[in-house]
Amino acid sequence: MLSRFIVATDLSPASFAIVRSLAGLKAFGARQCLLLSCLSLGESTAMALSLSHGVLESNLQKQKRILEEHGFVTRANTVFGFAKTEINRIAESQGYPLIVVGSHGRTLIGSDLLGGVASAVIHHATKPVLVIRLGVKEEEGEVRIQAGRGDFSRHILFPTDFSDNAKHAFTYLESAIADSASKVTLMHVQDKTRIDPHLTHRLEEFNEIDRARLEEMKKVLEARGNARIEIELSYGTPFAEIVRTVTERDVRLVMMGSQGRGFIKELFLGSVSHNVARHSEASVLLVPAKR
Repeated sequence: MLSRFIVATDLSPASFAIVRSLAGLKAFGARQCLLLSCLSLGESTAMALSLSHGVLESNLQKQKRILEEHGFVTRANTVFGFAKTEINRIAESQGYPLIVVGSHGRTLIGSDLLGGVASAVIHHATKPVLVIRLGVKEEEGEVRIQAGRGDFSRHILFPTDFSDNAKHAFTYLESAIADSASKVTLMHVQDKTRIDPHLTHRLEEFNEIDRARLEEMKKVLEARGNARIEIELSYGTPFAEIVRTVTERDVRLVMMGSQGRGFIKELFLGSVSHNVARHSEASVLLVPAKR
């Protein structure tokens, strides 16, 4: 299901960290990669007036070799246009089922890419988007950018609100199980803001219903592979509970739908999934709703 993927690169140190972290995608059946560098009109003009083109091309080829060393058949390409538009357009027109972006970065010629663009890609994507968590670490007096927890298949957290988009995202989780995930935690958070105070007396009833739903999902996954499946039912603010669980349970990948209940509200105010992508210590795979 995720056999081919696009990696959006701005050729920054952050994007090198992303490329180095992607070997774990092989566990999900990934085999082919398009390494995509997007240059805006301003960037292409700046290159025409400088010597940066050779540096950019050299770095693109270095990243291509890293991906090939991971075992991916890799093609590298530079296109001109707005990254947020071109990345989604190429994924759609060329049938790439996965887009990989980072949580921040900066190009060699100065403009932001893997920050605001990552957010824009997520909002407009029709394909799943893997947001690689990047962190900063100081070693021997040097500041290094590195990707967060790798080995995506070691422990996957799947939060669900039982919406149609969550059900669609579950089909990707089923595929991941078939392609060798080791451990999965199925999670539902009873949203305190919807329950407290008027429905607090029904919390036990809600828990019983939703635990049964999670148990049914567990049975489906157990029939697909040998992963250890656990269930987590909690009460509080959904994105905060999810982020807490990521930290406490050493989660390596959060997989979830990118729109849940109340799509219009989430579209304008920022959804639970997008907040998780911003704050999670693990990388996050967001699956958009069917359109």
